[in-house]
Amino acid sequence: MSHSPNLKLGRTTSVDHHADLQVLTRIRKFLLPKAFSVSPALLHEMNEGYGIADPLADALLTEGNKFYQPLIQELAPNLLKSKNRSVIPNLLNHTNYLALCEQFATHPKWYDPKLAEVGAIAYRRYPLMLIWLLRNVALMAGYSIPALSLPLIKTGALVHDALPRLMRTYAYILAVSEHPALNGHSKVLAIGSEGWRQSILVRQIHGMVRLGLQKDGWDADYWGVPVNQTDMVATHLQFSLLIMRGLKLLGAKISEEESQGILHLWMLASWWLGVDLSRLPSTEQDCWAWLYTYLATQKLDFEVGKPLAKALHDLPSQIMGEENKKGQFVELVNASVTRTLVGDDIGDGLGLPKTRWRHGVLVSVPLLFGMDTARQYNQNVAQRLEAFRSKRQDNMNWWLKQHDAYYQ
Repeated sequence: MSHSPNLKLGRTTSVDHHADLQVLTRIRKFLLPKAFSVSPALLHEMNEGYGIADPLADALLTEGNKFYQPLIQELAPNLLKSKNRSVIPNLLNHTNYLALCEQFATHPKWYDPKLAEVGAIAYRRYPLMLIWLLRNVALMAGYSIPALSLPLIKTGALVHDALPRLMRTYAYILAVSEHPALNGHSKVLAIGSEGWRQSILVRQIHGMVRLGLQKDGWDADYWGVPVNQTDMVATHLQFSLLIMRGLKLLGAKISEEESQGILHLWMLASWWLGVDLSRLPSTEQDCWAWLYTYLATQKLDFEVGKPLAKALHDLPSQIMGEENKKGQFVELVNASVTRTLVGDDIGDGLGLPKTRWRHGVLVSVPLLFGMDTARQYNQNVAQRLEAFRSKRQDNMNWWLKQHDAYYQ
């Protein structure tokens, strides 16, 4: 474990620098084989990935060509809400645009829709817990890594617009995991589905953010290219591996096939987002090895992520009112979930509150799990919970419906 990578960026450090971090010790102890050691080849691949972004999308956007609406018009014109449906003529002969058309027109041969459906059903089996884990594990854990936090800080994301940014992310993971029983399509992530459509939009947004940061003096020698390949693989694992692990820790029964299905589902989504398929770990153990290597080699600076963590943590009080006891309790529950599943050291670093009665706060976890489980066996309970979830999501999407053009 003492191997020192050929560090090329200021953001990286030796794999032993913070090996005592709770999340790393847990991964080593419970999720990796005893003989595990960091792979020099993987370290090299990660270092290389920091300098690579999304060549197809970046080339188009650098020339001022947005590709979201043209792709929708060509491949699924019935989805367009705009009356203006004319594709920019010069795109029709643009090599990179044609490559994107080819990528989004059909499913790749390696994609197994049946396996993806198994994964999507398992992923959506516990909807009440899904946003909990997205907020308190996937997103909050990422804020401890300054290289992931800084693009959000620079663009103002999740600081000034914490609620809408959270709900856009939530809407995306729901769209990716919609299966035929929910959306009426013939397969998961069907061409023309909401997950397919949002993947094109998110890919364009990533490219525009990257272009804007680079024009604004982004320090690529220290941080690598903004929203680069290695960081995108890390995000892929946040939405797939970490949420799946959180579900299991909170009591969800997810089979080996379902685990493979969740990873397979997100493999297609991430490929559509511009991630090089060869960089994505395929098995669950490979995913943990990749994530361990990534986390172990990131310089941590909690001060960078603190504003994001605070904005996300304070949402319940902002929604319900600063003096609202229920909102304050929800914040303590959220912080307790992060501390329990991610670690107290990261919780301390991000400035999350710590209560002596943390495990008492977590009594609501089996409550949510129980409700999510009950809905599988009682149609009446399922209908009531779905009505509650839909109303709750509708209330939380109020900002999106008023201000975000995509949802109008």
